[in-house]
Amino acid sequence: MTTSNYVPKDPVVIECNIEKAVDVLSGKWSFLVLRELFCGTRRFGELQRCIPAVSPRALTSTLRHLEEKGILERHVYATVPATVEYRLTPKGEDLHQTLHAMKLWAAKWT
Repeated sequence: MTTSNYVPKDPVVIECNIEKAVDVLSGKWSFLVLRELFCGTRRFGELQRCIPAVSPRALTSTLRHLEEKGILERHVYATVPATVEYRLTPKGEDLHQTLHAMKLWAAKWT
């Protein structure tokens, strides 16, 4: 993964990028995975226990998607069995305020 995913842009013109944001956050489990990672680094098993309804396959797919989009990073430790940890990148941490605002909106209007 390149570090260009971690460098914020300073747009001169702000386009309507809702589609891009939805693409990054798409997926049934993305918001729940992010909720857990806002609390800190997590291992796969920890995430699975915190989100009991998610299947291992769906969780793996969600984690790969968020990693490809630069929202989280995956660190593999050379142990037997392999230990894998996930943590948010600065790009992912920047979503915290946005998702918190969405949570407040849902509490107010739904």
